[in-house]
Amino acid sequence: MYNPIINKYADVLVNYSTKVAKGDLVIIYARGYEAQPLVKEIFKLCLQNGAHPIVRTSMDEIAETFIKYATDEQLEYIDEMSKLEVEKADVMIFIGAPSNIKNLANADNDKLAKHSRATHPILAKRLERSASGDMRWVIANYPTNALAQEASMSLEEYSEFLINSCYLDLENPSRKWIEIDNEQKRLADILNKTSKIRIVGDKTDITFSTKGRTWVPCSGNMNFPDGEIFTSPVEDSASGTIYFDFPQNYHGSTSKEVYIEFVDGKAVKYHAEIGNDFLCKMLEMDEGSRFVGEVAIGTNDRIQDVTGNILFDEKIGGSIHIALGASYPEAGGKNQSGLHWDMIKNMKNGGKIYADDKLIYENGKFII
Repeated sequence: MYNPIINKYADVLVNYSTKVAKGDLVIIYARGYEAQPLVKEIFKLCLQNGAHPIVRTSMDEIAETFIKYATDEQLEYIDEMSKLEVEKADVMIFIGAPSNIKNLANADNDKLAKHSRATHPILAKRLERSASGDMRWVIANYPTNALAQEASMSLEEYSEFLINSCYLDLENPSRKWIEIDNEQKRLADILNKTSKIRIVGDKTDITFSTKGRTWVPCSGNMNFPDGEIFTSPVEDSASGTIYFDFPQNYHGSTSKEVYIEFVDGKAVKYHAEIGNDFLCKMLEMDEGSRFVGEVAIGTNDRIQDVTGNILFDEKIGGSIHIALGASYPEAGGKNQSGLHWDMIKNMKNGGKIYADDKLIYENGKFII
């Protein structure tokens, strides 16, 4: 990525997504070395805004080594520094620039599940503070060969894809995201007047209660790029079946052709044609992992196909996704879990969504 784009990217993340202000404690987490130009520009803008930025870096190999060699005691240990950061930071900015996104593909699934359960309080605290408005955060990526290869693109093609998905090709990306935000809020306002959602499609007919829950519009505030509207359904309400035709990626592993049946909110039958053992291990992680934590509708029409990166894939225009596991407090969700696995379904091939039995969405498009 060249300087003018990096400058615009950093500006959106600092001044639009997280609104960094004077006196803010800003933790910048960078996974991988290649994002250095973007991290440096973010750091500079935070300083110019009068904030107190701190940079934390990590390597892909560290996670692999940890899961391979850690004892049960070490897997369940939460360090005090991580607790302190999530309790004290005003802003968290996460930049992913992985050199290998498959580094955990062959990791011990039991150990992955154990560590995810143990670290759940950190995630829960971040979501709690975010829901109360006490802390802002955003996740973004920097183009690397690993991300490009997973998306079956060259690095140049992937860079252009990222720029396009984020509207960084425009002179003023923030202005465009404000326009998107207005439309997302319009749709969320309509959905917030309803109490039941039914999704129908290929091998799919599933219903959720959203009574008392909030639909949240997403337009670059916590994810970048963005483009979805989500809620956390009533925990015991999911009823029916759903089939996920897209590959479902989590922690570097993939499950394909996933089919799940829900009764009283809980996944009671589930199977994947490929990656079934991994699917079962993740859904059996803890008490909350077989309940739905999120139902969402992707709205970013500049993203049209899966890339193997959930930050982009869950935003695909013409898709929906549900997340098994942890729900979102700001949507009214109460489900607790160490899992939050977003599973994506294509809706452009005849998919329909009904709100209170009224057709509101068909073939990947809202019709309201």
